[in-house]
Amino acid sequence: MKNYYSVIIVGGGQAGLSISYCLKERGIDHFVFEKNRIGHSWRSQRWDSFCLVTPNWQCKLPGYPYQGNEPHGFMQKDEIVKYIQDYAESFNPPLREGVEVSRIRKCDSEDILELTTSIGDYKANQVVIAVGGYHTPKVPRIAERLSKDIVQLHSSEYQNPQSLPEGDVLVVGTGQSGCQIAEDLHFAGKKVHLCVGSAPRSARRYRGKDVVDWLDMMGYYDLPIHEHPQKEKARLKTNHYLTGRDGGREIDLRQRALEGMHLYGRLNNISGSHLEFEGNLKQNLDHADASAEKIKRNIDQFIEKNQIPAPTEPPYKPVWEPKEEVLQLDYERANIGAVVWCTGYGTDFSWIELPVFNGNGEPCHERGVTSVEGLYFLGLPWLYTWGSGRFSGIAQDANYLADCIVSRWKALHPHGRCVNELAR
Repeated sequence: MKNYYSVIIVGGGQAGLSISYCLKERGIDHFVFEKNRIGHSWRSQRWDSFCLVTPNWQCKLPGYPYQGNEPHGFMQKDEIVKYIQDYAESFNPPLREGVEVSRIRKCDSEDILELTTSIGDYKANQVVIAVGGYHTPKVPRIAERLSKDIVQLHSSEYQNPQSLPEGDVLVVGTGQSGCQIAEDLHFAGKKVHLCVGSAPRSARRYRGKDVVDWLDMMGYYDLPIHEHPQKEKARLKTNHYLTGRDGGREIDLRQRALEGMHLYGRLNNISGSHLEFEGNLKQNLDHADASAEKIKRNIDQFIEKNQIPAPTEPPYKPVWEPKEEVLQLDYERANIGAVVWCTGYGTDFSWIELPVFNGNGEPCHERGVTSVEGLYFLGLPWLYTWGSGRFSGIAQDANYLADCIVSRWKALHPHGRCVNELAR
């Protein structure tokens, strides 16, 4: 039984490393395949000034909590990569980098899964898919209408302002990446045209603490998805935009508008050299503010209920309002030389030839456990809690799946011998 493992983990990022740690701790034979290098997405798909949005104390990989001197700081890109590399070195996982898994299917035996990889075929009783949920950069087909003279790139390709050509920059999308990239360009002196969508925002600090600290005290990060008011829909929610840059602060696009950033509603059409926008800029800005204020009200109620001493703050007042919404812009006259599409990612699990997906191609599971015996998912957004796809909640999910794997392993190997021992 050549190339046979009891458990194979696909993906060597923070999720794959976390389950490897938990399985190694339990003495379960396994192997990890990583398509690129450890920390690849952090290293290669983030811009130069990128940093965490959540405080460092939330970095709690299994057996390896943040150990630095700035628990309330925000690790920058290179520090994040080092954190993951140091984690791997701390327990030496059975991992091979540069191996792509291109197919997973059932063998004739009901207890065996077969993997086709770039270094040959492998078999396993159990497989953990730990490749996250952000696989394919999404760029709308409308991008094809822009002049070929304009440089276009997805947020995953953006590096720094200096890498873009001379001229203004159009940024499409105001999720976390869009707002942070727009600020990065703005602070570098670039004239930015920002298409504002419906993403919510959050304050950074409120009543003496980081908002993340308050939400942690309130138990928000421990809330399982089945108890969330929106249930499964929570998995589709856009993250609130704010930043860890400059020691951590909120992003107020109204303030950026006062400083010269040009704000528009959602990009609706491109006709010739004209960009056409929906007239929903004010609506989207108001929606973002309302989201931030709702979080504050929840914190106020928590403080009052628990009689926690905390300073008060005056209510938020908008510093800028769009007097008249611009619905059209000639991008040639505006001298726009580049467009950064901050329009998210799609999933691609087409290489998994097993019936565990819904109509949108998303995995169906209960806390990462699928209906196919021995197949699991880890590291997906809201796999179980808000922190499932982040450093903060991966340990809980990894430990839960490790226990599930151990239970099935014991059922398959009642005499306690691992698969490799049986093969020998």
